[in-house]
Amino acid sequence: MSTVVDELGARLKTYEGRAAAVAGRGKDPVNEPMIRHWCEAMGDTNPAYAGPDAVAPPTMFQAWTMGGLSGHTGRTGAYDELFDLLDEAGCTSVVATDCEQEYLRPLRPGDEVTFDAVIESVSDRKTTKLGTGYFVTTRMDVRVGPDLVGTHRFRILKYAPARQKQKIRSARRPRPVVNRDNAGFWEGVARHQLLIQRCTDCGTLRHPWLPGCNACGGLDWDTVEASGEGTVYSYVVMHHPSFPAFDPPYAVGLIELAEGVRIVSNVVGVPYDKVRIGLPVRLEFQRYDDPQRDDDVDGGPLVLPVFRVREDREGEVG
Repeated sequence: MSTVVDELGARLKTYEGRAAAVAGRGKDPVNEPMIRHWCEAMGDTNPAYAGPDAVAPPTMFQAWTMGGLSGHTGRTGAYDELFDLLDEAGCTSVVATDCEQEYLRPLRPGDEVTFDAVIESVSDRKTTKLGTGYFVTTRMDVRVGPDLVGTHRFRILKYAPARQKQKIRSARRPRPVVNRDNAGFWEGVARHQLLIQRCTDCGTLRHPWLPGCNACGGLDWDTVEASGEGTVYSYVVMHHPSFPAFDPPYAVGLIELAEGVRIVSNVVGVPYDKVRIGLPVRLEFQRYDDPQRDDDVDGGPLVLPVFRVREDREGEVG
């Protein structure tokens, strides 16, 4: 099998540098309605994204190149060929791992984008907790007229799923991804505090944590501790796919805190089918994983904020 995999890796490497799309064209020009929908969905009220001098939010960058259900012109067969080779070798699963974007100038309503995409790199064979496979990175160069306005790199892992025996050993709650932007939040959770970022320039509260204020663009901030009171703003019930560390069905809520920001977390204390919009909830912290387990690594037990239906309202949802 190792010989087959080595041969596969060599074949995959031949796709590096091959075009995945040539002279692709955005389905629509950059436009105000799409910018408005995006900002409403993200809760972004930055005035730079509205009015006669509006620009598009930088993180919308990829949206203008998406082909939708019908696809887009300019696509070559190289990417499909690469996926076919991986599928034939048993690497039938895929997960997006990360993206990187570089902005050279803002996009404005009326701009018509074109793009070229290239298969930039295929990694050597990698073994992860998910399984064994290859990381594939695609680079897309986006232009308006002859001018390069930005670059988007998108990386996926195409892999053969690990055997069930390996999955069982790893059947623990996934650990949060802690980085320099959100480390303070998770440090607070470890102390049983739910901390909300506050811009020290304009006073706007924000969650999730961000490196800058989405209202005024300020970079300085401090924190306030949430009171823990909130209501269910929206929710979903998770049924499938199942994961060994979870026990579906269960409710995941978008909780509106008394301070006005919203956070995604589990709703506990009532059956999943009794969760309702507007239900009052109160913060509590739950610990997962047994600290006495031999395989308990990554810093000990996992602590997460969850929201329990207030005791004085349990009878109303029974």
